[in-house]
Amino acid sequence: MNTKNIKHILLAATVSCGFATTFTACSDLDSDKYFDDRKTLESVFSDKQQADQWLAHAFSFLDGSNFEVASKGSTGGDGGSWNPFNFDDDMYYGDRDNTFGDSKDADFASYNSFHEGNYSENQGQNAWVRCYQGIYQASIFIHNIGINQEMSEKEIEDYRGQARFVRAYYYWLLLRKFGPVPIMADEGADYTLEYDELATPRSTYEECATYIADQMLQASKELKYYNRDEGNVMRPTIGAALATRAIVLTYAASPLANGQLKNGKHPASVNDDIAKQLRNFDGTYLLSLEYDESKWARAAAALKDVIDLGVYDLYVDGFDDQTTGGDYPLSVAPPYNAEFSDKNWPNGWKNIDPYKSYAKLFNGSVSPSNNPEMIFTRGNMNKNDHDNGIGSLVLHSMPVSLNGWNTHGLTQKMVDTYYTKDGGDVDGMYSEWRQPGATTVENPGNDRPRSTEFITRSEAQSNAYPEVPIWHLGTSSQQAQQRMNVSKQYVGREPRFYASVAYSGSVWQMLDHPTNSMWGTQVTYYRAGSDGYKNAFSYLRTGIGVKKYYNPHDYINAQNNYDHICEKYEPAIRYADILLMYTECLNELTEGQAYQEKDWQGNDVVITGRNLQEMKRGIQPVRIRAGLPDYTAAEYADKDVLRAKIKRERMIEFMGEGKRYFDLRRWMDAPIEENKRIYGLNVFMTASSKTDFMKVIPVYNLSATFTDKMYFWPISFSDLKRNKNLVQNPGWKYND
Repeated sequence: MNTKNIKHILLAATVSCGFATTFTACSDLDSDKYFDDRKTLESVFSDKQQADQWLAHAFSFLDGSNFEVASKGSTGGDGGSWNPFNFDDDMYYGDRDNTFGDSKDADFASYNSFHEGNYSENQGQNAWVRCYQGIYQASIFIHNIGINQEMSEKEIEDYRGQARFVRAYYYWLLLRKFGPVPIMADEGADYTLEYDELATPRSTYEECATYIADQMLQASKELKYYNRDEGNVMRPTIGAALATRAIVLTYAASPLANGQLKNGKHPASVNDDIAKQLRNFDGTYLLSLEYDESKWARAAAALKDVIDLGVYDLYVDGFDDQTTGGDYPLSVAPPYNAEFSDKNWPNGWKNIDPYKSYAKLFNGSVSPSNNPEMIFTRGNMNKNDHDNGIGSLVLHSMPVSLNGWNTHGLTQKMVDTYYTKDGGDVDGMYSEWRQPGATTVENPGNDRPRSTEFITRSEAQSNAYPEVPIWHLGTSSQQAQQRMNVSKQYVGREPRFYASVAYSGSVWQMLDHPTNSMWGTQVTYYRAGSDGYKNAFSYLRTGIGVKKYYNPHDYINAQNNYDHICEKYEPAIRYADILLMYTECLNELTEGQAYQEKDWQGNDVVITGRNLQEMKRGIQPVRIRAGLPDYTAAEYADKDVLRAKIKRERMIEFMGEGKRYFDLRRWMDAPIEENKRIYGLNVFMTASSKTDFMKVIPVYNLSATFTDKMYFWPISFSDLKRNKNLVQNPGWKYND
């Protein structure tokens, strides 16, 4: 492909995909500069250093508005970089809200506006622009890297696979957020036509998913590495390509894209209007109205490909009940279970610490190159990104008394979702949503009996609840006093709860803080306290904070200072996702039904519906790592029950990882879950009324609303104007 043809493709893309093509320099590399200066692509791609810069430039559009684990993004200007998808019915943010004193932000920027769909067609649009910019950069690279004479054939093939991966990944990010998008012709199109003739309509969801899956499959055969060293950890691997392919196919098999109400089980209040309304101008339906069960089998085969590579495993940390003075409390064994307690990992939890295994996975303790669970990450490229980075998640989660913002919190729904340490449900789980007088097996009318109880002095002194983390380096008296400040609603919970939830009375270690008295600080959220309600935006609306991503060494010496927050690596794709999706796909198939599929190398493979051994192969390791018993035979036997269990497991396992928002949409559960009223603690109570503080009440300043237009993000007015064949997502306007 010569320079002239590439230029035509770029010009055509300006119309077909609906934006003005622009390029940002990467070091000294700027593709427009090469065209403007009449330099040929041959001179660029013949030079290894410049070719490497071009590839880096193609990957550079994954940052900012395209981060998958982000802290809201930037809301400056027209709000094009707004990226709030890490927040949903599980986690919320209280800043960016000018109704509560944070006047620097626009009306659309608050959690409530996001949760109500009160944003315009022109906000959050940088992702669209940047994805297509990356697509074009990668396309040019794919077609020209072969002329390089300084690289070996193996290097060229690997580089081409990297470019193909990121091009398909951009399409995946677009599909997940905006729904079906135009797929640009790579070769064979006539780019000498007039702009109106080049305008490209949206491909169907199935066409988009198939294209992405096929491109990822091809990339997996071009890529040469299963693992990368620390210096190349952000480059994709064979497993990253296969994992993305599997995830995309799982989305394509899910109800929203595959038959809607005919796929799975849905309440009567859920409708399929989105699929009926989302059509191209020629009447083509962009979401399949017909259910095809075989799509679940195809996705299961793709997920099995990743598992069978034998490259990945869940990260675990060793059990230690002897060493004192470390970063974490002594290990606490889960309640005895005949199936798992006496066996070592991966068959049991005897030699692992479930709490540390989960906490260290996210807090920067383990580098991606040493983490067998990390399949794809952008590395720590977002360390200093105050709008998007994981460091920003930590800063906004830490209490004001510790120089944090104290604005990221959890809903009572999320807190209830975590299991007890023996795998049961917490007393009073979801009781606020029951009809008056109604009872369930889990909750026979007794609403949160422990809401008025705190750990007693005798219980604290005898360490009756060793699973509750306290300042493990403090004196016995300090430890007992800290335990007494913890409500019994928070005792006896599973390890992931303690690694993720900053409940009132939790401890922030801050082991690197220069002031020793700050080590092991216990924080409460009572009204009038340093971190409680004070008529300002910096308080937790629900009285429940977020601990995930916090490292025991993290501290903040001045507000907005990230110097002492450990580097965290974005968990864009991790192995737990593959495992849980594998069980999900198998569960949706007809029991015993055999499907003939192909593995990634073209070999025949049989996928059998609801195969018990294979379903356990997916979900059981996640449960073992969490220190939880397996499901019962009856729970495995019931497809609807197991589906609900899988959804609950995903909500817990991936809290704060940007997956919940999109899961609820692909399952078509958003109309139910996002319309449920948000509950939290009574944050208007002071420490003297701490039992009243622990009572669960509606949080009226956090919204819970879903309408069908919120299934997909709107397309901007400017993009619609440039492409006459581009249809808007249902419920959104075409112009001002």
